[in-house]
Amino acid sequence: MTVNVDGRTARAVRTRGAVVDALLALMTEGDLRPSADRIAERAGVSLRALWANFVDMETLYASAGRRQLERQAELARRINPRLPLEQRIAALCRQRAQVLEFLGPVARAAALREPFSPQLRENRARQFAVAREELATLFAGEVGGDAELLSALVMATTWPAWSVLRDDLGLAVGAARQAMARTVHALLSRAVEDR
Repeated sequence: MTVNVDGRTARAVRTRGAVVDALLALMTEGDLRPSADRIAERAGVSLRALWANFVDMETLYASAGRRQLERQAELARRINPRLPLEQRIAALCRQRAQVLEFLGPVARAAALREPFSPQLRENRARQFAVAREELATLFAGEVGGDAELLSALVMATTWPAWSVLRDDLGLAVGAARQAMARTVHALLSRAVEDR
């Protein structure tokens, strides 16, 4: 009996993983509103299997959000907060450019459904929380307890700003990264001067 339960459990885990990967792959390829039928087909599972593993799209979005954070963590490496300020800024902006380019296709697709999806809004809030924590640690000496400065850094180094640089202004990755670095430098230099 244990073998059957374990086999079923393993199969369910594989199915859930395949469905989440299919959703993210479709979004990455430009399918901004993948249907359950397309997701199931891409995952190689039946529609029934999809709904047996996910109660609704919100639960699928929750799993996809967790998967994106895992993938993001694989791309992001801890930056030494003891490095000189210029080196920390450069390292942060290089890393953010890489991560935001990776997240971009899914972020664009999610933005279409966010107004109607509490889970997608929660996923986005989690992304901001991760960014805020990273910035607070990396620039602790410069930020201190200045919540306004920390908010400005979050705004300058997360998806909405990157989208403006890349999508609205049409900047290449390198130019967008330089614009981000200039903004972060200006914010932090001013904070250091004011102290």
